[in-house]
Amino acid sequence: MKVTELPQHWESEKDPVERNHDYNLRLPLEDAARIAALAELYPDRSETDILNDMVSAALDDLVRQSPLKDKLADKSK
Repeated sequence: MKVTELPQHWESEKDPVERNHDYNLRLPLEDAARIAALAELYPDRSETDILNDMVSAALDDLVRQSPLKDKLADKSK
């Protein structure tokens, strides 16, 4: 999924996703406010859901790019 497709994804029905790894993320206040605003715009999505989707979409974008494509594709196996 591309980052630009996320708003459409957030408007669709939420699918359960297994998440088995935690990260501690520290954001600048402005970015945290943006995440909170997105959670308000899409009330069926938590701030955690939005961050997870954004990270996943960014990683998908990187995997599609060269020369990172081969390196990241090998790591996901």
